[in-house]
Amino acid sequence: MMALFARTPRAPLEYSRTLWMRLWVGAVMVFLYAPLVVLMIFSFNDSKRNVVWRGFTTKYYEKALGNDQLVEALVNSLTIAALATLASLVLGTLAAVMLWRFRFPWKGAIDGTISLPIIVPEICLGVAFLMFFAAIGWPNDLVWPFNLGAITIAHITFCFPFVTMVVRSRLASFNREQEEAAKDLGASEWQVFRDVLIPHMKPALVAGALLSFTLSLDDFVITYFTSGPDTITFPVKVYSMVRFSVTPEVNAASTLLIILTVVLTFVALKAQGVKAIAETH
Repeated sequence: MMALFARTPRAPLEYSRTLWMRLWVGAVMVFLYAPLVVLMIFSFNDSKRNVVWRGFTTKYYEKALGNDQLVEALVNSLTIAALATLASLVLGTLAAVMLWRFRFPWKGAIDGTISLPIIVPEICLGVAFLMFFAAIGWPNDLVWPFNLGAITIAHITFCFPFVTMVVRSRLASFNREQEEAAKDLGASEWQVFRDVLIPHMKPALVAGALLSFTLSLDDFVITYFTSGPDTITFPVKVYSMVRFSVTPEVNAASTLLIILTVVLTFVALKAQGVKAIAETH
């Protein structure tokens, strides 16, 4: 009789099957994503203000795409994010491998210095970059895309530590006996790095690239301090539009950015999944 009322103990990873945990996760998801859903819905509102729903329309998307300054700002943000992601991926991976593999003097200090952009508030970094570029006399009248150089350098500085952190966490699970086996079979240092270490780091590289791209594309504070008088990015442009009122045009532009980010993330994860399946076969 007691066996009928006995409760089977759950493993730590099985608590997601309980009703209260599902309700809690659902409430958290609604709390996080409900504002985005409302923003996307009101981007189709046929009204100059977002207070009352007046009807369905797509004219604000046409207006947003026809806004040359807004399109230019979006192109600038995508260019900066792409350049910052590529550079951060290279620098962050090399720094992670260096800190993981080698022992050298002041390793702890260097490790802490690399992590500083993650800890220091963005407002402090923005002011520091502003003073630095002003001190070295960084030109503001360069042609595109060189006029994005200051913003790109600043974004690389605070993005590559995140790549270092993710890749280094992945390297902690690497079995160094695989390296020794590859060297015993005649592989050089470069071949070991290319054929053994990089495949192990691939999930971390994809995660680091997505994280860098999102952080760079979304950044406002540091970009606001490092942008020149003739250089504007998407977050700064949206901020200048929001200062007067939140119109459906702002919602439409924000919705396009959300869709673009989701599509790029899906493509990257899908490509990573296809490669993983191909490697297993």
